[in-house]
Amino acid sequence: MEAAFSIAIFLVSYIFIIMEKVNRALVALTGGVLMLCIGIYDWNDAFYSYIDWHTITLLFSMMVLVSITQKTGFFEYIALLLAQKVKGEPVRLLIVISCLTALGSALLDNVTTVLLFVPVLLNLTSILQLPAFPYLISIIFSSNIGGAATLIGDPPNIMIGQAVEHLTFTSFLKNMAPVVFIIFICTMFLLYFLFRKSLKKVKLDPEKIKQLKPEDYLKKTPLLYKSLGVLGLTIVGFLLHPILHVELTTVAVCGALLLLLLSEKDVQAEKIFQEVEWLTLFFFIGLFILVGGLQATGVIDEVAKGIIFATEGDLPKTALIILWISGIFSGIVDNIPFVAAMIPIIQEFKDYGMMNLDPLWWALALGACLGGNGTLVGASANVVVAGIAATYGKGISFLRFMKYGFPIVIFSLIICTVYIFFRYLIPFMQASVQ
Repeated sequence: MEAAFSIAIFLVSYIFIIMEKVNRALVALTGGVLMLCIGIYDWNDAFYSYIDWHTITLLFSMMVLVSITQKTGFFEYIALLLAQKVKGEPVRLLIVISCLTALGSALLDNVTTVLLFVPVLLNLTSILQLPAFPYLISIIFSSNIGGAATLIGDPPNIMIGQAVEHLTFTSFLKNMAPVVFIIFICTMFLLYFLFRKSLKKVKLDPEKIKQLKPEDYLKKTPLLYKSLGVLGLTIVGFLLHPILHVELTTVAVCGALLLLLLSEKDVQAEKIFQEVEWLTLFFFIGLFILVGGLQATGVIDEVAKGIIFATEGDLPKTALIILWISGIFSGIVDNIPFVAAMIPIIQEFKDYGMMNLDPLWWALALGACLGGNGTLVGASANVVVAGIAATYGKGISFLRFMKYGFPIVIFSLIICTVYIFFRYLIPFMQASVQ
């Protein structure tokens, strides 16, 4: 009965999120509290088991860093420099922004990357009077695709890397990066095809672009150097994560606290906290509690076990079903709890005589990361971009995003199917015959 209630509450909440008639943070929190009220689990379980405080804290810390840095005019300066480099050409700008986002998501993580890039992008589209939606959606797609390429790029990869000792940073790069690169190039062609007409309609005066003076927007005060110094140190900390073994959340918190202390005389901490995207953070909390209800009642575990039952332990079938189920499922709910449920299930496959589990790990990682492009709630980066865009008056409709996102996911999964089949499954089947 509890499972039925948890599914019903989740589906009703999801419908209201899609309808966008009520603030999605309120909807997610209401659904989560209903889970608690009917006794599916208690507050202790919610706080200590289901809410991912690492993600919440990482987001909060990066929001603080970005909010302080934004007061220096640095993002507007970078935006105008970028506009001049591409001579204000909208399509070229789309491609450059997408490439930088994908690269940043691979080297840092996709949430941090969008927190850094979206303010730059929104300032740029505002100055040049360009439609924001094509650029916002390209940032989301690029962040999730680029983040899939490395161990630190997306939370599902980090979870898999922590659970499987021999899957190192280099392993992810060798196995994930090739197919991610192909998917990214194909996605760029699709985005160009989808938005080229609307972007080419925008007429920009080349002389006006040349006359822009990026340095006029830059406030060369001590706060600028403090902000850039701490932001730079934080990014270096992220890059050195595999060497230092310091959690990304710890690095981000240290960076935020250091900058708050250094900038205390320049900006009041109270004002910085007021500018944090609290609605986005509370939406995440509500979403974690909602999905936690599905975990607590065993719904997600049953989905995972159903995969094993359907494939009868056959490696090729299992790998492809894990790819597609994780891809579709990650578009509907956050991919983190699904991956958490799947990791111990895949590890149990050894008891069924399946010794080489690597194809299953790569299938899970690709499906979970790329499936996040399906809807606005499919990945953390999506929610963050939507939250920041809403504060700039450039809100993204759930259904409008899904119209573009779901086909991109299907297209990506088809490419992954071919990749997994030829790279892992054919060699396995040939070895089995011998």
